[in-house]
Amino acid sequence: MGECYHVFNRGTGKMDIFKDAADYGFFLKRLKENLYPDTWAPSAGDRYVRKLLPAGAFDLVCYCLMPNHFHLCIRQNTELPISALMVKVCGGYSKYFNRKYSRVGSVLQDQFKSAHADTNEYLLWLSAYIHQNPQVAGLVGDLISYPWSSYPEYVQEQEGMRCKKDLLLEQFKNKNQYCAFVADSFDSIKNKKDLAHLLID
Repeated sequence: MGECYHVFNRGTGKMDIFKDAADYGFFLKRLKENLYPDTWAPSAGDRYVRKLLPAGAFDLVCYCLMPNHFHLCIRQNTELPISALMVKVCGGYSKYFNRKYSRVGSVLQDQFKSAHADTNEYLLWLSAYIHQNPQVAGLVGDLISYPWSSYPEYVQEQEGMRCKKDLLLEQFKNKNQYCAFVADSFDSIKNKKDLAHLLID
């Protein structure tokens, strides 16, 4: 308990799993309501009340959604396995995606993967790796402009997804120092130096 994990997966056949803003938003909504059930309220037309996970079972440390994959850093706070969270989030998202795009079959490649962030150094580098994804992929020139990542939440002090920011930020003098740490990691991440344990492939 109290351990952090890098949780990630991508679209089957490397296909895009987020095609528009509504797709990103739905995934994050489903993630947030299972992390923090007090944020959930039934929508008009809901045919049943979803059974959500217990409050406080997990914390989201940071995240990034990319067009064909996602990265989450999750802290496990109880004996409830991370698979319980991911089945709800990914299962719900897959149903939404197939219904919206009139398709059948798997949306995500196999089961999600996870890696234990067993040292503080690993956790810090993991956060930089997750936050650098959009810039390394050439989607943006400035990380603050990418809306499907927790980086703007760290920099602008917004509530957003209620990320457990203090786990990282308390290790730096201020948020600007953390931003510098992330920026300085760009070359290592771009060149995949000593980062095999963080990569999807």
